[in-house]
Amino acid sequence: MAKINSKCYVYLNGKVIGHVEDGEKFANEVRNARRNGLISGEINVFYNKKLNEAHVNTDAGRVRKPYIIVENGKSKLTPELVEKLKSKEIDFNYLIRRGIIEYLDAEEEENSMVALREEDITSETTHLEPDLSAIFGLTVSTAPYVEHNSVARHAMLANFIKQSEGLYATNFNLRYDSRAYVLFYPQKPIVSTASYRAGKIETHPSGQNFVVALTTYSGYNMADAVVINKAAVDRGLGRSMFYKIYASEERRYPGGQTDVFKVPPPTAEGYLGEHAYSKLSDDGIVEPETNVEEGDVLIGKVAPPRFLEENVGVSGLEEKVRDDSITLKAGEYGVVDSVILTETTGATKVVKIRIRSLRIPERGDKFASRQGQKGVVANIVPQEDMPFSEYGMVPDLLLNPHSLPTRATFGHLLEELAGKAGSISGKMIDGTPFAESGIKRMSEIGDMLESYGFDRNGEETFYDGITGKPFYAKIFSGVVYYNRLYHMVSNKIQVRSRGPVQILTHQPTEGKARQGGLRFGEMERDVLVGYGASLLLKERLLDQSDKTTVLVCKDCGSIGYYDYTKHVAVCPMCHGNNLVEVEMSYAFKLLLDEIKSMHIFPQIKLSE
Repeated sequence: MAKINSKCYVYLNGKVIGHVEDGEKFANEVRNARRNGLISGEINVFYNKKLNEAHVNTDAGRVRKPYIIVENGKSKLTPELVEKLKSKEIDFNYLIRRGIIEYLDAEEEENSMVALREEDITSETTHLEPDLSAIFGLTVSTAPYVEHNSVARHAMLANFIKQSEGLYATNFNLRYDSRAYVLFYPQKPIVSTASYRAGKIETHPSGQNFVVALTTYSGYNMADAVVINKAAVDRGLGRSMFYKIYASEERRYPGGQTDVFKVPPPTAEGYLGEHAYSKLSDDGIVEPETNVEEGDVLIGKVAPPRFLEENVGVSGLEEKVRDDSITLKAGEYGVVDSVILTETTGATKVVKIRIRSLRIPERGDKFASRQGQKGVVANIVPQEDMPFSEYGMVPDLLLNPHSLPTRATFGHLLEELAGKAGSISGKMIDGTPFAESGIKRMSEIGDMLESYGFDRNGEETFYDGITGKPFYAKIFSGVVYYNRLYHMVSNKIQVRSRGPVQILTHQPTEGKARQGGLRFGEMERDVLVGYGASLLLKERLLDQSDKTTVLVCKDCGSIGYYDYTKHVAVCPMCHGNNLVEVEMSYAFKLLLDEIKSMHIFPQIKLSE
């Protein structure tokens, strides 16, 4: 194949710095120098045969991965070195300095031929994978048996692990993080991986071992929904505490004025009424262990007026102030956990208040296993109505079996079986991805279950909690490590009947914080159009939105106004008084105004 360039140009971090005769030879020389410690180990080189270009990369932020170097068909990591590593005579950095292990970036990987295991090495092999579970990142490799799942689930489970509630810091009650979630009874998983143990992640656990049965429950756990046991929830399953910080500062203003923490006087501009300040103490700050609800003032504060001429009161003596208090946001509730008084570097006083609220799992809360199987609680069922096994075991969670085959999350099944064997035998099970012990152990796990009198495939006869009759089919059950995610319905629920509207369009505001409505969009409209529900459509898009009454001139079709001094409706175009009231959407009236601003005259033709 003819090369595109006759000269081999050398690029350093994307810029041409010169050329060489033989690019491949140049790349090999750079690699040898790096392995012998003559140049920095941070340098990577890639030779592109097709374009006849050599790229040298030294820039920060490249993702690099360690590989064992293979020379003459043999791994440079010898059994003697492995023994020395185990006895801690040498460390990992020793292997890098001696040119036994090197880091490759994404580009240099293109020039390498990596063997997964030592027995796979051929004459063309350049590198050996040090550990197969290192193919995954740290987050994914903490989950067991993930090599049996679809790749799409790996991205999901990485996100779920990051979103899980747990013990994020042991001194959480001394910290003032803007928001924090702490799980009450975190556990370490029965089935763990080498990465999980090496990273000592069990010191900050973020989940609980749930007894799971794969079965439907009268339609409640359709699709991704799950059913959980009320007795387990009452015993503390998935229970957590939510902490949120509210803060305020006594700011200084030009002209020597300052904010002041105190209970605002009734004369203050924007006074919220006596009841709003009822929970404040004399210094204007709420006391610890006070129950608070939305709208309650946490920090009473008065600020100087925004404009100087407002500063002098009616009598000319007292100073006008406005209320600038901090209130609990809409939809939030809890107990004042602690109050801290401190000052900034500029010596202004700062108050921080931490609110705690107990979060007991409820319908709409999100749970996920470490296999990317997420589910929202659809029902919390009393224990006596849940299915139970012949041993009287009642599952904590019912997962729909249909959610497993289509998503190819077979790791979930393996974890469930291994977790069952581990909990019966009282042993921790290793589920490291690609580990030799992994699937070979599955037959051992089956033997383990059989030795305790269980079915080796994890299936059991279950009885209906309502009728007491046994189910015809056997049900697969076991133990899975589930995470409670911080997407809780109590933080997201929003409801509105009447409320604020936007000034420009007169339509309801958007967002939970502004007591907004839910958007009824084009697609929702199509549904009502399809059903022919015309009055419901009018109610949603007009009556409950931005209905307005406009005066329209019958003669020229322009929009008029009402002259309150003469008590008569006037048309600004033809100056006639032949106007009639028309109901329309305010957004339509706005559109007409915008068209007029472009010197186009829209006429509204009226028919009786």
